[in-house]
Amino acid sequence: MKKDVGDQFQEKTKYSRGNLSGLDWVESPGLYKVYPSSKKIALPEPVYPGRKTLDLDEVLKKRRSIRSFSKKPLKLRELSYLLWACTGIQRRERGFEFRVVPSAGALYPVETYLVVNNVEEISQGVYHYNIRDHVLEELKKGDFSKNIAHAALDQNMCAYAGVVFIWTAVFNRSKCKYGQRAYRYIYLDAGHIAENLALAAVCLNLGSCQIGAFYDDEVNQIIDVDGVYESTIYMSVIGNIS
Repeated sequence: MKKDVGDQFQEKTKYSRGNLSGLDWVESPGLYKVYPSSKKIALPEPVYPGRKTLDLDEVLKKRRSIRSFSKKPLKLRELSYLLWACTGIQRRERGFEFRVVPSAGALYPVETYLVVNNVEEISQGVYHYNIRDHVLEELKKGDFSKNIAHAALDQNMCAYAGVVFIWTAVFNRSKCKYGQRAYRYIYLDAGHIAENLALAAVCLNLGSCQIGAFYDDEVNQIIDVDGVYESTIYMSVIGNIS
């Protein structure tokens, strides 16, 4: 029986006793990506900005995919909290910086980019989230709402949401330790991040929808990543509920 690429991936990345990947830290690109020459947009301290704190049971019962958004802009403090809640630094211990989500080997291969459509105090454009400094790095100014919607298989919610989160993987961060098995862990990491974002959105009475259907290279072109060493793996939209 012929096995397609997905079947081969699942088979060839299995662990078996005596057949684990070796380490190759020479290939490690470091834990943080930064754009040193970019304009920096300061974010408020990531303090929960909601009026009411919901318990976990209530949040889980309210989570759902929202695809229709109002024209009301997101507040900057809301965006700040959402960024921290999905992939920010939670604590610093023993010289390590731990984030709010788990990551295989604490290697954190996922980077966060934003297409900002409608956020108070921030111009429309493409941004990168600098995790260590909790700031946004401006990559491009302009209206990319139609571009990102078209790249996401013409899902118009991307054009009307306040923000489109784009998650990429810097593959060698994980491959240096786990070899080809790293791809499994990277996709798991992205899932943890997206779920944190979805739950944080519920707490702020915002809507979110996670997106796995997109033309990879078209999204990569919008955020200017090469698609080989770093590539888009997941997306989400966030906005005020109409």
